[in-house]
Amino acid sequence: MKSATQIAADVRSGASSAAAELERTLSVIAERNEELNVFLHVDIDGARAAAADVDARIANGDNVGPLAGVPIAIKDNLCQVGIPTTCSSKILEGWRPPYNATVIERIVAAGAVPVGKTNLDEFAMGSSTENSAFGPSRNPLDPTRVPGGSSGGSAAAVASNMTSLSLGSDTGGSIRQPAALCGLVGVKPTYGLVSRYGLIAFASSLDQIGPFSKTVADSALLLEVLAGHDPKDSTSLPEASPSLVAHVNDGVAGQRIGLVRELFDGADESVVTAVRAAAAALREAGAKIVDLSIPELELTLSAYYLIAPAEASSNLARYDGVRYGLRVKADDVTAMMEATRTAGFGAEVKRRIMLGTYALSAGYYDAYYGQALKVRTLTINAFARAYEQVDLLLGATTPSVAFKFGAKTADPMAMYLNDVFTIPTNLAGDPALSVPFTTGEEGLPIGVQLLGPGRSEARLFAAARVLEIADGRP
Repeated sequence: MKSATQIAADVRSGASSAAAELERTLSVIAERNEELNVFLHVDIDGARAAAADVDARIANGDNVGPLAGVPIAIKDNLCQVGIPTTCSSKILEGWRPPYNATVIERIVAAGAVPVGKTNLDEFAMGSSTENSAFGPSRNPLDPTRVPGGSSGGSAAAVASNMTSLSLGSDTGGSIRQPAALCGLVGVKPTYGLVSRYGLIAFASSLDQIGPFSKTVADSALLLEVLAGHDPKDSTSLPEASPSLVAHVNDGVAGQRIGLVRELFDGADESVVTAVRAAAAALREAGAKIVDLSIPELELTLSAYYLIAPAEASSNLARYDGVRYGLRVKADDVTAMMEATRTAGFGAEVKRRIMLGTYALSAGYYDAYYGQALKVRTLTINAFARAYEQVDLLLGATTPSVAFKFGAKTADPMAMYLNDVFTIPTNLAGDPALSVPFTTGEEGLPIGVQLLGPGRSEARLFAAARVLEIADGRP
């Protein structure tokens, strides 16, 4: 499959057309979606109209943008006017937003063609897409295994060659973890770099939207389009989109990169081997590798699973059967709300709402939520100290390769541990990315993680490109 960069170049030059690229995408979706359960909704008519508009503008000599004619998959927690947007939850089944997320407006303005909405763990709560109310997505590399989560459908769309780009959201690793399990590049940007307007909130202080792709250059291209200030998002950074594509080939000569013990300790042997091999490749490319320990990171999983559920319990209070979405009839309003939420939310969402409500309740707030916020501050300060010594950090993305369906569903803690290496960055608000590097069990991909201080995306892409080349991908 062609990269997004190549598709856009071909469409702009006339070597291909947006319509032709879209029809190829639709044919792959028709062939594989039933098996993999990637798309919950495919907007065939809307996509064809968008592709036709791109082709007409090119014929007219217009500059249609850097994503000219590139089909793109959208995680189903991003609002798109008139398109069913469910967060993979029964409580929003059939809801059609009256407005677009800012990221939708930006990709369309850049010439991309949104194809449809992809499956996810319900309200982005999960690490395997097994929590979707509409059935799990499957890993295209081995359909007996999970594609990761919560953005499993978006990862599977790219890994199965349905699209070369997709959008996901990352609250505790939900872009980087599925990217690692599906052999993709996945990026969690600096908090505030990409507008959250139109992203259906899970945990507002943690959520960020970012790209999936097969190449570092494609992810840099898409993030350049997504980034930049948005007055509709009060947490949006007040600055223009950074230059990223121009720095992909800057290399790592002279960079100090910290190999962080807590970001791979406890991982499978093949994952640890991959991380050490990545460090060797970066050293060979001119970086100085520094062994680091950040012991505060061992506290972050516990803190996250208090902060994120607490924010979720507040954000999900709006789904009450009164304003939109599912409504179960009952004798009075209180009974209706209880019946609606009981029927509409899945087990994992209920678990997190109850945990978050408990953590915020009188008498327990200081002991749980307050303590978790203190750990978050410790984490932010620990990362800041680390970045005084090094430019970037290196570790594992996940503890293992993609696991079999059902392997962890009976034990929530085992499932939560899939995000143990990705969660710290969300608490700090810094950027991180996962890039494929070598393989493990049964030839399945391993992702290594690069982390940097706020607004260091250009350096992260340059380091990821070094690993991409070292791994034999031109």
